Amino acid sequence: MYCNILEYLEEAELAYPQKLAFADEDTEATYSSFAHMARQVGSHLAALGAYGEPIAVLMEKNVQSLAAFFGAAYSGCFYVPIDKTLPLGRIRTILSVVTPRFLILEKKEGALAQSLQTEATILFLEDLLSPAPIGHGRLRQIRERHLDTNPLYMMFTSGSTGVPKGVLVSHKSVIDMAEQFTEVFQFTQKDVFANQAPFDFDVSVKDIYLTLKNGASMHIVPKSMFVLPKSLARYLNERKVTTLIWAASALGIVSTLDAFKEESPQYLDKIMFSGEVLPIKVLHYWQNHRKDAQYTNLYGPTEITCNCTYYTVGRAFQPGETLPIGKPFPNTEILLLDSQGQPAKAGESGEICVRGSCLALGYYKNKEATQKAFCQNPLHDSYHDLIYRTGDMGYQNERGELVFTARKDYQIKRMGHRIELFEIEAAVNAVEGVEKCCCIYDQEKEKIILFYQAQRELEAEIIQGLQETLPKYMFPNQYFFLERLPENSHGKIDRPRLKSEYMEQRQ
Repeated sequence: MYCNILEYLEEAELAYPQKLAFADEDTEATYSSFAHMARQVGSHLAALGAYGEPIAVLMEKNVQSLAAFFGAAYSGCFYVPIDKTLPLGRIRTILSVVTPRFLILEKKEGALAQSLQTEATILFLEDLLSPAPIGHGRLRQIRERHLDTNPLYMMFTSGSTGVPKGVLVSHKSVIDMAEQFTEVFQFTQKDVFANQAPFDFDVSVKDIYLTLKNGASMHIVPKSMFVLPKSLARYLNERKVTTLIWAASALGIVSTLDAFKEESPQYLDKIMFSGEVLPIKVLHYWQNHRKDAQYTNLYGPTEITCNCTYYTVGRAFQPGETLPIGKPFPNTEILLLDSQGQPAKAGESGEICVRGSCLALGYYKNKEATQKAFCQNPLHDSYHDLIYRTGDMGYQNERGELVFTARKDYQIKRMGHRIELFEIEAAVNAVEGVEKCCCIYDQEKEKIILFYQAQRELEAEIIQGLQETLPKYMFPNQYFFLERLPENSHGKIDRPRLKSEYMEQRQ
């Protein structure tokens, strides 16, 4: 039984010392060299007295930042990845929640460090990786104290008060994720992952730890591939990439820009996506260019360690239809609860709640939010039995598959009808030419507002398309055409920003 995520790294180091573990545009690391880098960082942190505390890492997405993460684990600490491209105010807010003693960054970011206004001790990664004896004795003592419930990392999600919440995830939960994914999808040492997601986005957690669990290899895809992606297929083919676990928005970018027009990926056999609902036309684009691959829709928030359900596409879907989110992973249970905390009736929608080892430890230094989201299973009070309330609604279809319908706060009541904004978005996404869209509800004016991304204005085409799929009372009242919808740092549509900008214009 695994207890520490470092056991994955050390087993792979022993089995495949000279095999490529991680690579970015500039650096490649074998399992042997990467493990050495991680122990160097861990030894320096341990010598500074770091233990059981957050180590903030503010860096680019590269091999060195991964070494910093694992160095934190070797020191008995947990890492907090922070994307250096975030707005300065956001970084400062995150640091104010974490209040780390130590902040790791590269020397070239010295000017950024000065602007952070943090009391943390700045540690430059170049110094942590400088030649020095590894403190094997101290690292061994730290390992002997380890529990699988110790935190491994903290990632931030939005907070209702405007202050981001730090989701704290344990070694145990990440091990559970890696074991279940490997069992379900049969990963091996032959797999090659292409990492797309930022390291402060939990989609990347699967890339990193499934690589280590299976002694596989991971290539960090350059950001430029998603701006001018014509060379993406060549990149994937040269590295013989077998597996993509990407945000749905990244698959959408490839489709929109027709990145595979001249060359298609030749080695992909597993393509997984999550984060947002994948439009069927995007799925069709990928299927047309890689017919034999396995396509899997993954669902789950950060608070349950990446994903709790999966659906492997096994039948044809038409534009306007919605992919199921399928069934729970092994060692995970899904409860659909009504507003009274009781099981939803067959075919009825209920809140998706999750049980299992996948649950995070809660929100860092936020007891109130933790107790609200991570609560006692309402179906009994016989013993302590936590569930996580996702705030997402879903139901089981006639095939027994779980289907996501909407966020609880995406449901509105208008003209006596209950309306899921998600259903409107699905219908709009099916219209030819629409790349992505977002609906918000103006409660005061009782108006549904649609923002859509396309190459040109398509209001007439959208209305015509909706006439074939939705009743009139579900039609948007206003249509806003944007060449590009704003996105948050994780590549998801920035709904709060759209609503804020709309409300400002309405004044």
